[in-house]
Amino acid sequence: MTRITKRVGRWRLLDAGPHQQLMDDYILHLKHVGLATHTVDIHCGSVRHFLAWIVREMIAIETVCVDTLAQFAKHNCNCHSVRRPFGQYYVNRVQHFLRYLAAAGVITPMPMPAQPEVDCRVVSWLESLSSQRGLSPVTIANYGRMLAQILPLIGTDPSRYTARVIRDGLHEHARIAPSRHYPRMVFSVLRGYLRHLAVLGLTAPNLDKAVPTVRHWRLASLPRYIESDVVESLIASCDLATATGRRDRAVLLLLARLGLRARDVAELRLGDIDWAGGTLRFCGKGRREVRLPLPQDVGDALIAWLTGPRPSNRSDVVFLRVLPPYKPATSGLISAVVARALSRVGIKDAPSRGTNLLRHSAATAMLRGGATLDAIGTVLRHRSPETTAHYAKVDVAMLDAVRQAWPVENCQDDEIRANSVLVQPWPEAAAC
Repeated sequence: MTRITKRVGRWRLLDAGPHQQLMDDYILHLKHVGLATHTVDIHCGSVRHFLAWIVREMIAIETVCVDTLAQFAKHNCNCHSVRRPFGQYYVNRVQHFLRYLAAAGVITPMPMPAQPEVDCRVVSWLESLSSQRGLSPVTIANYGRMLAQILPLIGTDPSRYTARVIRDGLHEHARIAPSRHYPRMVFSVLRGYLRHLAVLGLTAPNLDKAVPTVRHWRLASLPRYIESDVVESLIASCDLATATGRRDRAVLLLLARLGLRARDVAELRLGDIDWAGGTLRFCGKGRREVRLPLPQDVGDALIAWLTGPRPSNRSDVVFLRVLPPYKPATSGLISAVVARALSRVGIKDAPSRGTNLLRHSAATAMLRGGATLDAIGTVLRHRSPETTAHYAKVDVAMLDAVRQAWPVENCQDDEIRANSVLVQPWPEAAAC
């Protein structure tokens, strides 16, 4: 007797019953969003399972809520031909379906998860970062998360803050920090928050000085860059026959020619491009608006991306995702473009794999091409000339031109003897 091992189709065992029309409408919604056919099938498999389960459990569709979804995720499933565990992605797909039903008015809107209550003093400090310092919402959100990590260790009552309390809390945070560089950022955030409390008279003055400074030598390291020929190979690796390749080429050219940050490229909008004047407008750190020249090859790459076949979106942002849903690009996507280009050309030992790699490379190339540090600082939008001076260390030819020889011939005999003593080799028999 031959044993039949053919897998039984899952959809033939599941039936949405009276909710089949909701199922069909949801399929049209997913296709309208722009999801691929394979992705639509995956979502429909989870949703069909959920609808078949509520039919079997005799649960009215109007009464479906968060508790219903929790029961579905924990039920002993015998619905399929083969039993399978429920992963988080499986439950998330059903949750997306329930949100669609709530938006259509079929079920009661699901309550949003409760957000932790934020101290009013922290809220006022975060608002001052936006109104007084002009920080971006992303930076302010990061500051809020860092402060939320340190406040439980030092307490939320500013009147009880002392130097010992602050140092003990910071010592504990440094012990559990995910990396050795992270405490330095948290310490800086706490220092600013303590100054804000002191101005309001909620804590003792000068408590910010109780926050220790992490040992750090400014501009001690060399810029992380790659040579110009490697940058050109990254740009040439983009496949212009695809929408992804045209988009990536425009992104890489913006990063390599103008030394932009990831957020600058992600937030670039159509109104920021002055085609007649040949300039690009950016709003960088501190909401400082600047205009930079539009190089010819960058303009050609932007035209190829904007006029060629590409995803449609009602937003006026320049760069979009090429996979559905077609949302505006994020800073993470822009950084991923650089990482993918490095992988395409086979570079595994790059100093870094983000947008700063091309930013440093652009500054280094401009310096070696004869540009002054002031001009480089203008393009990179540095506030301090000391930051731009960081790139002077990579111009070995310029440093060699200003290097002075040791004046041995002009020294007295005793000075020569003293210097010769200093440069004597380490005795081989001496212990370290």
